[in-house]
Amino acid sequence: METLIIAAIIIGLYMAWNIGANDVANSMADAVGSKALTIFWAVILAGIFEFAGAVLVGSHVTNTIRKGIIDSEVFAQDPQVLARGMVCAMLAAAVWLNMASFFGMPVSTTHSIVGAILGFGILQAGLAHIQWTTLGKIVASWFISPLAGGIMAYCIFKLISRYILAVEKPAVAARKGVPVCVFFTFAILILATIYKGLKNIHLDLNAPAAVGLSIVGGLIAAAVSIPLMQRQGDRNCNSRLPLEQQLIQVEKIFAVLVIITSCTVAFAHGSNDVANAIGPLAAVVEIVKYNVIPEKVSVSMWILALGGVGIVLGLATFGYRVMRLVGTKVTEITPSRGVAADLSTMITVLTCSKMGLPISTTHTLVGAILGVGMARGITAINRKVVGSIFTSWIVTIPIAAGLTILFYLIGKWLFW
Repeated sequence: METLIIAAIIIGLYMAWNIGANDVANSMADAVGSKALTIFWAVILAGIFEFAGAVLVGSHVTNTIRKGIIDSEVFAQDPQVLARGMVCAMLAAAVWLNMASFFGMPVSTTHSIVGAILGFGILQAGLAHIQWTTLGKIVASWFISPLAGGIMAYCIFKLISRYILAVEKPAVAARKGVPVCVFFTFAILILATIYKGLKNIHLDLNAPAAVGLSIVGGLIAAAVSIPLMQRQGDRNCNSRLPLEQQLIQVEKIFAVLVIITSCTVAFAHGSNDVANAIGPLAAVVEIVKYNVIPEKVSVSMWILALGGVGIVLGLATFGYRVMRLVGTKVTEITPSRGVAADLSTMITVLTCSKMGLPISTTHTLVGAILGVGMARGITAINRKVVGSIFTSWIVTIPIAAGLTILFYLIGKWLFW
């Protein structure tokens, strides 16, 4: 096997490890912050669903990451230059993510790899060969996703508050309202997964079939939740209890749902962010193998699995640092607020993933958490922490671009 491919595989695994280490906060922060799960069980569940999302749905956004940011035709005479650039971009993004995770900063892996590829493109191709229109769409999605996640989370939590938490007997309202949340959770997840989503196992359905199956799946899940809610209500959620105790018991019921929604966010995250590791890796493998820049790169199952394994390892070994910050420092998270944030994040991330937009799960979830915080007023948000998070977002692209240029020049001096 070519030395460059071996280096790409190792660095791709390292990149995936850092994605898991940094972005674990984006999938399980609400469950941990609301105390529905311990960090140990959050890592276990996130690992399972991140891997499933990466392997089953992860190929959809790789095209935008792998090509489209720079004009690859400029490297047609020497494709190996592009392959070496992709390796340096992966290494630069991984190093920056490693540094950010060490200091507990929840930066965007999508920002990191796009900034890294941009740095290589400017160095080797020049500004004229940067696809600014494509880059503009990606950048726009970075602003749209937190805004969409925040607005959606605000609205969802307001509905939960109005129809369950703020009523005279929240214990009774929860028995009716939680199955509705269960229906939407499962319907959205099933639709996003099966509608042209499971290409790697050759299970494609057209739109009417996918919508119908998702509705049926959501109804089944809601039907199963009804007797469970009834049993839970009979045991713990007595409507004759004082209001404060009723609200405590209702939050315990939402704790079950926030675990489910957090798992779906993990699935969505795996489907979207695995591209940040396997996109450049897939390009390197094809270029080195055939010494041409292919029109279309087929992402092999072993590459998807490698990305999934790396993410899981990162979750298990280093992910707790960022998880604690996002889950506990931005605003106070309760299970009901976590459900609102998770649902809005899942919808936004999976929708953009299906559209091929490599959005930032970090931006989306932080925007959603800010949305549920804003539903309680601006004083409910830790503005100092939010300011530091925003600062880390701003510096990610220039740092990743600069590291790529540095690594490429070092590689050119020592090896090429």
